[in-house]
Amino acid sequence: MTRLTQDHPGYPTVVSETAQDVRENAALQVAGRIGMLFYGAVHLLIAWLAAQVVMGDHAQVDSKGALAEIARTPAGPVLLWALGIGLFLFVLWQVAEAAVGYTYVHKPRERAGKRIGSVARSVTATIIGVGAIGLAQGSGSTDTTEQQQALTARVLALPYGQVLVAAVALGILVVAVIIFRKGVKRTFTRDLDLDSLPDGSHRWVERIGRIGWAGKGLAYALIGVLVGTAAVTADPNESGGLDKALHALAGEPYGVALLALIAIGLAAFGLYCFAAARALKV
Repeated sequence: MTRLTQDHPGYPTVVSETAQDVRENAALQVAGRIGMLFYGAVHLLIAWLAAQVVMGDHAQVDSKGALAEIARTPAGPVLLWALGIGLFLFVLWQVAEAAVGYTYVHKPRERAGKRIGSVARSVTATIIGVGAIGLAQGSGSTDTTEQQQALTARVLALPYGQVLVAAVALGILVVAVIIFRKGVKRTFTRDLDLDSLPDGSHRWVERIGRIGWAGKGLAYALIGVLVGTAAVTADPNESGGLDKALHALAGEPYGVALLALIAIGLAAFGLYCFAAARALKV
């Protein structure tokens, strides 16, 4: 039996076909779509925490805040394990999509963008999944703001640290624009097989998707502004993630109204994930 190596002419084709077989595996598809339900549930929890801030509470509004809320329930450890496993299944699906997915997209640049998006979702889901398992085991910190500020401080201490932090802020803002535009332009519908959804639900899925993607884009924009402020002032205490961004927004004029819109957007994105778990194209 001939063993193919990287130098063998047929190696790339065999690897590609194997990856495609993995991506189209029915079990992986089902597992990944179940995982996407958990991904949507996390966004719904974050939206609920954002709503608490609108009403004057001081809840931690990010993925770790959502995990902490789950941990406080009677079945907390079990739910955290289920969430972690579900998100890891989602990661496997997204990694397969990043490797050989989106074959229905014919424009190379557009397909590359979608595959990069799968990588980003894989990283996000992995971080949340690891956090869930850590809390289930009784370890791990839930203060993301302090962690992010410490990381920013280390980067600022490097040569050209302010430039590096500014570049990160710019990258976040670019991602925010892409996500927001995806909602406004409804380009997310290109990834959905709307015919697989129940009759009469198409319009609602489109509306919820538009609100969800736009709301998530606004949330990313706020984080980018905070990171950018840290770069300009060279003060790591100015940086932070979604939690600090939304709490800071609540103290600004018209901030509560904008915060409420973001909460609605994140909730809509969570609901969109439920529909997408069924309707995303293979």
